[in-house]
Amino acid sequence: MAASELFTKFARVWIPDTVDVWQSAELLKDYKSGDTVLHLKTEDDKETQYRIDPKTKELPPLRNPDILVGENDLTALSYLHEPAILHNLKVRFMDSKLIYTYCGIVLVAINPYEQLPIYGEDIINAYSGQNMGDMDPHIFAVAEEAYKQMARDERNQSIIVSGESGAGKTVSAKYAMRYFATVSGSASETNVEEKVLASNPIMESIGNAKTTRNDNSSRFGKYIEIGFDKKYRITGANMRTYLLEKSRVVFQAEDERNYHILYQLCASKHLPEFKDLRLGHAQNFNYTNFGGSPVIEGIDDAKEMMNTRHACTLLGINESHQMGIFRVVAAVLHLGNVTIKANDRDAENCFIPPKTEHLIIFCELLGVDYEQMAHWLCHRKIITGSETYIKPMPKVQAINARDALAKHIYASVFNWIVHHVNRALRASVKQHSFIGVLDIYGFETFEINSFEQFCINYANEKLQQQFNMHVFKLEQEEYMKEEIPWTLIDFYDNQPCINLIEAKLGILDLLDEECKMPKGSDDTWAQKLYNTHLNKCALFQKPRMSNRAFIIKHFADQVEYQCEGFLEKNKDTVYEEQITVLKASKLTLLAELFQDEKQVSSPTDGRPPFARATVKSAKPRALQPNKEHKKSVGHQFRNSLHLLMETLNATTPHYVRCIKPNDDKLAFTFDPKRAVQQLRACGVLETIRISAAGFPSRWTYQEFFNRYRVLMKQKDVLSDKKLTCKNVLEKLIKDQDKYQFGKTKIFFRAGQVAYLEKLRADKLRVACIRIQKTIRSWLQRKKYLRMRSAAITIQRYVRGYQARCYAQFLRRTRAATLIQKYQRMYAARQKFLRFRSATIVIQSFIRGFRGRRQYKAILREQKATILQKHMRGWMAKRKYRRTHHAIVYLQCCYRRMMAKRELKKLKIEARSVEHYKTLNIGMENKIVQLQCKVNNQTKEMKSLLEKLVSLESTYTHETDKLRTEVDKLRVNEGSAKVSSNKITCLMEEIAILRKELTETQAQKKRLEESGNKYKAETDVVLSQLTEQNALLKSEKDDLNCRIQVQAKEITETMERQNEEETKQLQVDLNDERSRYQSLLNEFCKLEERYDNLKEEMSLVSITKPGHRRTDSTHSSNESEYTYNSLLSSEPGESEDVTRRTEEYPEMKGALDMSLFLKLQKRVTELEQEKQALQEELDAKEEQALRSKKEAEDQQLMARSTELEYESLKRQELESENKKLKNELNELHRALTDKSAPQATAPGAPAYKVLLDHLNAATEELEVRKEEVLILRSQLVSQKEAVACKETMTEPILFLEDVRKMKNQGEITQAFVGLKETNRLLESQLQGQKKVYENELEILRGEVQNLKEEINRQQQLLAQNLQLPPEARIEASLQHEITRLTNENLYYEELYADDPMKYQFYRISLYKRIIDLMEQLEKQDKTVRKLKKQLKVFAKKIGELEVGQTENVSPAQLADEPIRPVNIPRKEKDFQGMLEYKKDDELKLIKNLILELKPRGVAVNLIPGLPAYILFMCVRHADYINDDQRVRSLLTSTINGIKKILKKRSDDFEIVSFWLSNTSRFLHCLKQYSGEEAFMKHNTPRQNDHCLRNFDLAEYRQVISDLAIQIYQQLTKVLENALQPMIVSGMLEHETIQGVSGQKPTGLRKRTSSVADEGTYTLDSIVRQLNNFHSIMCQHGMDPELIKQIVKQIFYIIGAVTLNNLLLRKDMCSWSKGMQIRYNVSQLEEWLRDKNLQTSGAKETLEPLIQAAQLLQVKKKMDEDAEAICSMCNAITTAQIVKVLNLYTPVNEFEERVTASFIRTIQVRLQNRKDSPQLLMDAKHIFPVTFPFNPSSLALESIQIPGSMNLGFLLRV
Repeated sequence: MAASELFTKFARVWIPDTVDVWQSAELLKDYKSGDTVLHLKTEDDKETQYRIDPKTKELPPLRNPDILVGENDLTALSYLHEPAILHNLKVRFMDSKLIYTYCGIVLVAINPYEQLPIYGEDIINAYSGQNMGDMDPHIFAVAEEAYKQMARDERNQSIIVSGESGAGKTVSAKYAMRYFATVSGSASETNVEEKVLASNPIMESIGNAKTTRNDNSSRFGKYIEIGFDKKYRITGANMRTYLLEKSRVVFQAEDERNYHILYQLCASKHLPEFKDLRLGHAQNFNYTNFGGSPVIEGIDDAKEMMNTRHACTLLGINESHQMGIFRVVAAVLHLGNVTIKANDRDAENCFIPPKTEHLIIFCELLGVDYEQMAHWLCHRKIITGSETYIKPMPKVQAINARDALAKHIYASVFNWIVHHVNRALRASVKQHSFIGVLDIYGFETFEINSFEQFCINYANEKLQQQFNMHVFKLEQEEYMKEEIPWTLIDFYDNQPCINLIEAKLGILDLLDEECKMPKGSDDTWAQKLYNTHLNKCALFQKPRMSNRAFIIKHFADQVEYQCEGFLEKNKDTVYEEQITVLKASKLTLLAELFQDEKQVSSPTDGRPPFARATVKSAKPRALQPNKEHKKSVGHQFRNSLHLLMETLNATTPHYVRCIKPNDDKLAFTFDPKRAVQQLRACGVLETIRISAAGFPSRWTYQEFFNRYRVLMKQKDVLSDKKLTCKNVLEKLIKDQDKYQFGKTKIFFRAGQVAYLEKLRADKLRVACIRIQKTIRSWLQRKKYLRMRSAAITIQRYVRGYQARCYAQFLRRTRAATLIQKYQRMYAARQKFLRFRSATIVIQSFIRGFRGRRQYKAILREQKATILQKHMRGWMAKRKYRRTHHAIVYLQCCYRRMMAKRELKKLKIEARSVEHYKTLNIGMENKIVQLQCKVNNQTKEMKSLLEKLVSLESTYTHETDKLRTEVDKLRVNEGSAKVSSNKITCLMEEIAILRKELTETQAQKKRLEESGNKYKAETDVVLSQLTEQNALLKSEKDDLNCRIQVQAKEITETMERQNEEETKQLQVDLNDERSRYQSLLNEFCKLEERYDNLKEEMSLVSITKPGHRRTDSTHSSNESEYTYNSLLSSEPGESEDVTRRTEEYPEMKGALDMSLFLKLQKRVTELEQEKQALQEELDAKEEQALRSKKEAEDQQLMARSTELEYESLKRQELESENKKLKNELNELHRALTDKSAPQATAPGAPAYKVLLDHLNAATEELEVRKEEVLILRSQLVSQKEAVACKETMTEPILFLEDVRKMKNQGEITQAFVGLKETNRLLESQLQGQKKVYENELEILRGEVQNLKEEINRQQQLLAQNLQLPPEARIEASLQHEITRLTNENLYYEELYADDPMKYQFYRISLYKRIIDLMEQLEKQDKTVRKLKKQLKVFAKKIGELEVGQTENVSPAQLADEPIRPVNIPRKEKDFQGMLEYKKDDELKLIKNLILELKPRGVAVNLIPGLPAYILFMCVRHADYINDDQRVRSLLTSTINGIKKILKKRSDDFEIVSFWLSNTSRFLHCLKQYSGEEAFMKHNTPRQNDHCLRNFDLAEYRQVISDLAIQIYQQLTKVLENALQPMIVSGMLEHETIQGVSGQKPTGLRKRTSSVADEGTYTLDSIVRQLNNFHSIMCQHGMDPELIKQIVKQIFYIIGAVTLNNLLLRKDMCSWSKGMQIRYNVSQLEEWLRDKNLQTSGAKETLEPLIQAAQLLQVKKKMDEDAEAICSMCNAITTAQIVKVLNLYTPVNEFEERVTASFIRTIQVRLQNRKDSPQLLMDAKHIFPVTFPFNPSSLALESIQIPGSMNLGFLLRV
């Protein structure tokens, strides 16, 4: 394909960028051959130019279409190159938050630096059993692929996890091991996965350290082999370690730390047990302070130390060994602080100062001699052929020797711990296969690279070579499998680099050779490298500015290594003398560390058997007897690496490449530069290059046809899809080298799928444009027609409006003229009237004014005259008063003078005695006189007072009179004016009266003012009171409103609380039920485990003479052990187990007694918890029963009005009964009448008639008696129910009601109401009578038919009577069988197409049979009674009867219809019980349970027949009061059901059958228990059949538990049957054809979603549901139980579908949402067809429905986010975000969900409280309940068919 076809305008390419490595750009114009520059526009709208290299003419890489971006597999991309890979990873990681991506066979894992909810057990279950390409990429998918290939191919597997430090290698390996442990389980009860995880804290503390890139970097590699047995269960594990970085013990780079254990010890120095270690801060030790960063932020070393010690304890390292390890490690720290000084005299000598504190502590901790250690730290021993020399060492050599000793001690501790971890993980059984998990360092390059980096990169070269060969091999196998021609793919072979390192005269060989030289150094070794490889090997280079370094071009990058330290690290010199001193230690652990190294296996010796777990570290740790090691570190590492490669080559590898997205450890932050470096280093790009070199894109023919059907014409489509695809591809792609046709797939070169996608998009775009053109023209045409029609309509209405307006104008003009005329006339008249009225008014005012003016003048003259008169009188009076006053004054003055003179005289006279005497005499007389005078004056005063009172009264009377006169005068004022003559004479009186009037007016005014003031004050007070009253009223209203609101709120609150409490109680009850049922499930599993252990014990045990328990005894003991809450457990059971263990000691090894004791303890705890839950459940049920009983009591009270009607009916029945008795007596008299012996003879017609009447009357009598008995029982029960209330309250209430009725006149109303009730009852009685008459007519017709049938039967009977007795019975049975068979065949043919109708017919047939059997029993009773009555008078007519019988001919006997009555037969009244012998119990269980075939029982017999038979047997055992038989039968029944279910655990029909029968058996135990709560729906006959002697309530609980276990087993069977169908039918199958288009997939792709042979569709699920439903209906399962099962089925369907949707990016599209909605609607339609809408099954599909809606709704604006949040209330926030992240457009016309929109959704839902779990719990089982469902079937009517082989059962 020419470049001009691809590099066209608007095509997008990748150009290099300094920041983002690659940048996307768009072509501004087409590329033409010969152009040297491409004109581009970047995404930030900047125009740029890309210059094409004139030599290579290489164009920039093309960008993939957007529809291909974000694929699960990088090989699915059409253009495979570095920028496409980088962009795809970035989009998945940043936008979709997906950390896993496939790259062919490699899983690329990017460290998110955030905890993600994608590793739970639900995720493990979702990936279990799935193909690797079925689900989204995940570490669990790789683990499942390895596990599946191990089981399928019988080949060991390996998972190789590599990456940089901090990329997440250890975590990935940990999750892979967790997956194996969860999926496969453990062969023993010791959880290997927990022990492996427990080893992590230990290995991390001794093998991990802080580096500049990672705070917890693993400084060693490890390979963990997880062993499996033949059943592929984990048996054990083994760990091999590689290349511990020992140099870190004595030196760390800047900002790095030593191993964690050293800092943990220093942080725990304060603990009492660590006081003897004499530790200090980490800064005080040289070995922990080189890096200058002793603390990691956020890490508590003391706490980590506690975790390390706890992990050691879990792995069996006891406290003494732990303290020994800590002593040795602490000694290493003190050894680093030992000071070695050079001798001043001799530089070749050195010494340790005496009594060096740290050396003393070192020796004390290790228990070695101080002098010896101090000596050999500074000296060495040289052994020659004949002599031994002790040579002092220089300071530098001594320090190196000290550091080497410290490294060797630490490495020995490391290896010892690894050995103990392996011993703890040792397998107890033989291993069959294994899966290895390799957690090894990735390619490393630092600023300074030393020996460790060289070894790491050497190991990665070997792994990369193995990886390249494996990828190439897979490609080759794929091409050969598809039979397509292929050529050798050129890929990078790194064998030259490996040869450079490990070949002869390679780098390692030269290094070992230099180490053997006496004076070998790093410089001489570097010169040898230059001389050997420089300019001879293209992969080896020398730096320009250094003579002590070299450069190697690795597959990932070229790395410069510094030669300094290579020799010393390769030698790893430890002197034997120092080791000898350590071997003499008093510390046991140290001696164990340095024991004879020959006992320790070397990695080169081969891997020992896995079961013994003796494989040691692959590190160089063996110490030879010489003073130095013979094998260098490089040599040992090469050997261990070869061993690892042999192991990996012998297994099937799986690759996980961990990527570190950034160096700052920021969550979901992507650094393109760092990512590209790691992609180049881990081999991902090499995988892409190998894939791109061949045919990376692969399609099946069906997928290609479905995707590119739009590029085909109708004539190109053939029936053969393969030929169609070939023809189309030949037309679309001319170059046939660009594709190849395989057997099942089409292979495309890189870029061809993008080209096809471009053609498809162009074709769709052209079609879309054409559709848009047509639709737009149609829309415009419709718009034009609408506008034209609207314009015409508007014109019509406008013209009509104008005409109406003109007519209205004319009418208004005429009306205006008339209005003006009348208006003007009216205005003129009004003006005239106004003038006339004004003139009259003016005249009246003028005349009045003149009269008033004249009156005022007269009045003024009169008043002036009065004033003059009064003035003149006043002046005369004033003059008189002055004169009078002056005269009185003069008289007073004169009299005063005269009095003074008289006084002087009297004073003189008084001085004389005579004067006093005369004075006294006179005074006495005067006193008497004065006394008399006073009396007289008092009398006068009284009389005056009386006169005064009379005068006052007269005055007041006159005043009143005057006032009245004044009033009259005022009234007659007008007349007084006229009579002016009287005015003058009355003026004085008027003046006086006026004065009084003024006073009165003033007083009145004052009174009025005070009144007004009082009134104002009163009004103010009143207003205040009114306001207060209003306020009080308003407050009252407010309070009333508040009270009402509060009352309403309180009521609503109480209702809500009640509802919430009810819901909460219901939820709690369901939780308790689910908890109880889960515990029951766990108990069942433990019981099964117990059974398996017993079986294993029985298999491994050796048979010895003596008594052994049989299987039945074993089963019985097991049942007694299981149900110890019901029956007393036998103590001999545990003794028996102990005895058996003692008898066979060889069983002890096979039996894990600790496990057995744990299980026994667990079973006891479960029993106790079960008992507590049962008590709580019983209490709740009792409470529910009490509430139900109260409600029923209320209902019984409400039925009191029906008692009268029932009593009337009873009286009527009794009267009819009397009539029937009278008729019966008359018949008896007629029969016993001796006067007519011939008429009443047995053969006479009258006798027949009488007998017919007698039979009919007797039957009617029995029916009436039963009705009377039923009514009486109902009356008695009702009277008893209300008796307690009526006895105390009825008389009082009745008297009160009578009084009220008498007072209120309600008796008449009550009487009228009673009459109306009677009329209503009469009308109902008449209606029922008519119905009964109609039914009677119908019955008469049926009787006639039956008579004909009876005649035919009598003929057959007459024929049979002629046969012998044996043949007679056989012939009758044969006839009945033939009749029933013909009838069944007829109805089977009739209902062959509808099994449900046939089932209903069979049920109705069973009911008819039951009714007939009941009628037969009634007739038997009647016959027996008649026989008793006939015996009374049999003697009287015996002789006549004999005579008549002799005279009757055989023909008459044959025609006699009642002859069967006279056949003698032994009659029996069945009681609904079955009797069996004790020895027949095993036979009963065997025939009824173990060997019963449900299909025959369900089709031909009564549903639940085994349950009825078992209960009838229990009834008989209860009837005879045999508790041992009851216990034995129930225990055998339970064990038998368990046994058959265990044997046929996967058979749905068996499990459903026994669930139905177990629930029916439980209902029978309840119905016939004798408890009132369960007897309400029983008939009297059924109440008579209740149990009498035993209370089986506890056994009911056991059977209920058994039913729960069967239900859970049924759920598992349903799940196993539906599991393969759900994903294919609900998600993958394209129910609506053509809606969704297939997207291109990669190497790991799924099968086609089109329904091929073997794939499941939605119809498959519906058919399976129909099958389940029909089987359950045939078994007669309770409808409520069927609803619960259907609800569970739909929950499984919804949960599995949603979980797969959340884990599959290819399914999250708009079209798939439509498919899901359609599939769900089909399931809802099925529910409606089966009448199961109320089962709650639809609600379980709500999360799936909302997820499908989420895929279809618009996802752009904030309004869309709000709608999504309100719509998706049944799925969690994590699920919503996951669906939005996974949403993938199938076509280019769809748009992706932006990250900002997803953040908006997260912000809106952040307050929602829901589960953080991503997936639904598909294993969840709803708690099951068994609502009581009584049976109407009479036990005595049940017949046992002979096909069940239960002839030993006798009906009682």
